[in-house]
Amino acid sequence: MRCKMLVKRSFSLSGHRTSIALEPAFWAVLQAVADARLLPLAGLVGQIDSGRTPDQPLASALRVFALQNKPSAA
Repeated sequence: MRCKMLVKRSFSLSGHRTSIALEPAFWAVLQAVADARLLPLAGLVGQIDSGRTPDQPLASALRVFALQNKPSAA
């Protein structure tokens, strides 16, 4: 089984630059949620970042958020 490629994106969060690598499917869900909320992706990532606990890695918080907000299949 081939390992899926990660896509890295960079953001400025609370004045600090950070890079996050996620699978394309997670980025797609996050972008869809951001679009539905009329937010830029960076804005949604910032909201998720500010709501996570200090011991939770940002990439993990984004994946959990994406799983919890994945659109239902039609």
